[in-house]
Amino acid sequence: MKEDEKFSKLKLPEEFLKNLESLGFDKMTEIQAKSLPSLLDEKDVIAQAKTGSGKTVAFSIPIVQKLDVKRFRIQSIVLAPTRELANQIAIEIRKLSRHIHNVKVLTLCGGVAYRPQVSSLFHGAHIIVGTPGRILKHINEENINLNEVNTLVLDEADKMLDMGFLEDIGLIIDTLPKNRQSMLFSATYQENIDNLAKFVTKNPLNVKNENEEKTIIDQKLYETNQDAKTSIIPSLISSNKAKSVIIFCNTKIQCDALSDDLYDLGLDVLTLHSDLEQKQRDETIIFFSNKSYPILIATDVASRGLHIDDIDLVINYDIARDLETHTHRIGRTARAGKGGLAISLFTIDDEDKIEDLKADFDNLQFERVEHLDDDLSYKIDSDYRTLFINGGKKQKVRAGDILGALTAGVGLAKDDIGKINSLDFCSYVAVKKEVVKKALDGLSNGRIKGKYFKIYEK
Repeated sequence: MKEDEKFSKLKLPEEFLKNLESLGFDKMTEIQAKSLPSLLDEKDVIAQAKTGSGKTVAFSIPIVQKLDVKRFRIQSIVLAPTRELANQIAIEIRKLSRHIHNVKVLTLCGGVAYRPQVSSLFHGAHIIVGTPGRILKHINEENINLNEVNTLVLDEADKMLDMGFLEDIGLIIDTLPKNRQSMLFSATYQENIDNLAKFVTKNPLNVKNENEEKTIIDQKLYETNQDAKTSIIPSLISSNKAKSVIIFCNTKIQCDALSDDLYDLGLDVLTLHSDLEQKQRDETIIFFSNKSYPILIATDVASRGLHIDDIDLVINYDIARDLETHTHRIGRTARAGKGGLAISLFTIDDEDKIEDLKADFDNLQFERVEHLDDDLSYKIDSDYRTLFINGGKKQKVRAGDILGALTAGVGLAKDDIGKINSLDFCSYVAVKKEVVKKALDGLSNGRIKGKYFKIYEK
């Protein structure tokens, strides 16, 4: 590893570096190495890099580094296109700032209760992460004071423009201090991004990942008819020995219909789309990311900002409506430079879209359905199951408390325990399916941090 690629070479305090090391951060990704020195010098930066390249850490480290925790005012604001991305950014910032006591990161997104957000704003925060529409609503109703903001981040700027947030973003920026640091991160850099960048930034440094290769993702396309699509899915999974799969549909109705059909075929599936309540969406992402369910069926609400590693197969049940969406979909299987496989099912009605894909990708492999090598002995399954705990951060239940209860209390090995997600009022812990009953019984009859909690298997 080159010395200048290490986080230890950055101008960061020792306790910050120790926190990064504890989180597994040692070598910087390309976009981090290119942007962080300038960002830590408080310069404006425009960065182009795909999801999974480490850009959240790139813009979060400067936010944390310049934070004055004793000044209980909003100092940084991060705008994101979706609730899912905003929540994941907030989680990342909390992890990166855990060496600092009493940092308050508040998420402000639509689709969740408004009044509790007003109450949280009344009690104050250091960092705001949210979607443009909801943040603008709080500004218009004078619930939020942004007079002391010194850092603005626009994440997935291209997606926000695609979703029609340009006017909202402009109105939010008009309320911010002119003397601030601005960062703009985008997966693509089109003309509209350039116009936005001129409005947002001052004398910015432009950085771009040079080593992003489309060919690290194998792409296979199968021609079929609409009625036969569903019956092909099990063969696609078994022939590729896939263990973690995302299937993309263009509509919520198709997601639900496909979910029912695959469940009838004996497959464990989750669905993710905008009709779900926020709690359901949060649970779905937790269950899939902690490897408790092997298959996620989603609309494009999940194709951007879904930070889940080790997805080895993406299936486009419906061909994406445009090339950009297709690119982001298949990118779910190649996070952090890893290779992967993306399979697209198309019908005769998709000919125009297929021609567009041919023009943009030179690695498309057109396969025949009848040549699929279906392994009937293969059954996709998950290694983990998830336990729900009726206690979270508000009850002072932390991930370390749950880990201790399972190891010292119940007697599980650390290797039996997967991801632990501690939310405000509840927690989720993944445990290997072989020990789930032992974990459930042990936690139900024992205590976590001296208290009894209700425990369920989800």
